[in-house]
Amino acid sequence: MPTLLLTHPDCLLHDMGEGHPERPDRLRAVDKALSAPAFAALKREQAPLADVAVIERLHPPRYVEAIRAASPRQGLVWLDPDTAMCPKSFDAALRATGAVVHAVDQVMSGAVNNAFCAVRPPGHHAEPSRPMGFCLFNNVAIAALHARAAHGAERVAVVDFDVHHGNGTQDAFWSDKDLFYGSTHQMPLFPGTGALSETGAGNIFNAPLNPLDGSSRFREAFLSRILPALHNFGPDVLLISAGFDAHRDDPLAQIELSEEDFAWVTEKLVEIAEKHAGGRVVSTLEGGYNLQALARSTAAHVEVLMQASS
Repeated sequence: MPTLLLTHPDCLLHDMGEGHPERPDRLRAVDKALSAPAFAALKREQAPLADVAVIERLHPPRYVEAIRAASPRQGLVWLDPDTAMCPKSFDAALRATGAVVHAVDQVMSGAVNNAFCAVRPPGHHAEPSRPMGFCLFNNVAIAALHARAAHGAERVAVVDFDVHHGNGTQDAFWSDKDLFYGSTHQMPLFPGTGALSETGAGNIFNAPLNPLDGSSRFREAFLSRILPALHNFGPDVLLISAGFDAHRDDPLAQIELSEEDFAWVTEKLVEIAEKHAGGRVVSTLEGGYNLQALARSTAAHVEVLMQASS
């Protein structure tokens, strides 16, 4: 079965203004990288608009309506110091969430083994009632709840290797022992959450890294903390918050990884998914702000997903 690639032109139309690091060129770089001949076997589909009722499994209706109502007719509206909406942002957010939800549908139905969602805005900082950190809706957390509600998945895991901690996903999963959240991230760094002591209902596994820790400590964090906990949890489906801003060339952090590290961690996660979840993996783009590093890292990540499907 092929790997599914989901994206949509609407995701290019979300624009938070000149100089903002979370910019449309990020998605153009990813699209160009995944148009190379090595990726010809990808099954390509356009992301559908998410059903608002699906979003409301996580975000209260008043929150969803507030985000819709904030959408400007022209120019930008700032929701916090980092996060803005333009007239096309709401539709882009619906496409981003719709992509990850549709990917879960396809993976859980057996139509594909795994999927990658090349979408923006990202999602892992969005809390149930608060947009932040470039994020409007928490795409991966919504998709995790959808896997349970629509497909009967009893144990759903999200692993997040973005350099910033996914506070929104942690908050959404905090008290639910059948939802797993594991994260490597730089500390201290935005958003300030993600300490080892933050464990939820015994289902939250943070592995904070120091600036300049590099490949060896990143891999050690996965081998000693995240992967054993994920194996013990035994997910029915594995979702990945794939942020590539821990790359050594990224301007927003200093963990100093390479694309080889992202390929390695993808291989390790796929191995656990094959052992416990029938290979069911859905990955979605989060951060990554150096365009060349983002393109190379995404390509390395998707190559591993394709090899697992072949």
